Amino acid sequence: MDQNLSQAEPVRSTLADGRELLYFFDGGKTPAGFIPPKDTRSLPARPASSDLRYDALAGEWISFAAHRQARTHLPAASDCPLCPTSAGMAGEIPANTYDVAVFENRFPSFGPEQHSGQGSATLGAAQPAHGRCEVIAFGPGHTESLATLGSDRIRTVIDAWAHRTAELGAMDGVGQVFPFENRGAEIGVTLHHPHGQIYAYPYTTPRTENQLARAAAHRASTGRNLMADILDFEISDGRRILERGTHFTTFVPFAARMPIEVHLVPHRQVGGLDELSEAERTELAEMYHRLLQCVDGLYSTDTPYIAGWHQAPRFHEHRSEARLHLQLTSPRRAANKLKYLAGSEAAMGAFIGDVTPEAAAAALRESAARLQNRTEEK
Repeated sequence: MDQNLSQAEPVRSTLADGRELLYFFDGGKTPAGFIPPKDTRSLPARPASSDLRYDALAGEWISFAAHRQARTHLPAASDCPLCPTSAGMAGEIPANTYDVAVFENRFPSFGPEQHSGQGSATLGAAQPAHGRCEVIAFGPGHTESLATLGSDRIRTVIDAWAHRTAELGAMDGVGQVFPFENRGAEIGVTLHHPHGQIYAYPYTTPRTENQLARAAAHRASTGRNLMADILDFEISDGRRILERGTHFTTFVPFAARMPIEVHLVPHRQVGGLDELSEAERTELAEMYHRLLQCVDGLYSTDTPYIAGWHQAPRFHEHRSEARLHLQLTSPRRAANKLKYLAGSEAAMGAFIGDVTPEAAAAALRESAARLQNRTEEK
């Protein structure tokens, strides 16, 4: 982590059932006199850790979290557990207002236990699904989004992601930390309030294993880093570039799988969000804000998406090849059409594109131009 970062530590608290809650504030400045209120709810005991079973055919670990069937599902705004606590509604965040709040998920896919033991990857292998799952609420406004909250709030979110990456990544048994946001009912969100999640997996995820295998093979054959060569390739081609900054570039990848897919990649080799400098975090907040605005500007209604931060795993023989990057994808292939992962994609992992990456990049650049024109007219 950059030692010059000036962000203050979060204010820590505990929920009624023992889960940890952290408050992060814009600009790293805790309001004078802020004392986290107590959670006065009567909550049931936390569930035991889920079950982790090894799929010998796929070579992957699968978590079974049956208690998640009881999680809150699309409640009315008046019952939203992420809104600030009021006289009529006591939710997961006891404060009556906040900037960014992070807390342990009441219905975790992994955890709440952490331990360092890892079962053997053999047919029939099973063990507790240790790890940790956290919710990150982006702000108190129920109808807001990261795009409408602006770059200053996004910077606070980035600092929170970085803090949690460092702290969760140091816990026993955690193999990889993954901050992500699911946005929109079409994606399957269960809460409309602007929020994301942070998963601390007890293993290196299958997608990362595959990427690192490709990167290691590329290094063996060329002597170079794969993500660095991908970035150079996209910049040299230019047709799919959306924005080039001092520290980051956004582009639609050459072989995008989804109708809307954008990668945001740092220019230098860093493994995680916690390794970014002050200047890099500031530019990232601004570029990410513009990207989200462009995606929402494609159509007359907000676009559903998944935005996930791919970070280096904690322990892996090819960890040094991993480069932090964002992958934002959406199944929206037209104003009123979605791409469904059906037979070929879902069953065989063989994707067929509906929109060429060049056409998608052009549409996003047009959206950016419209946004810029509106800004200049004000």
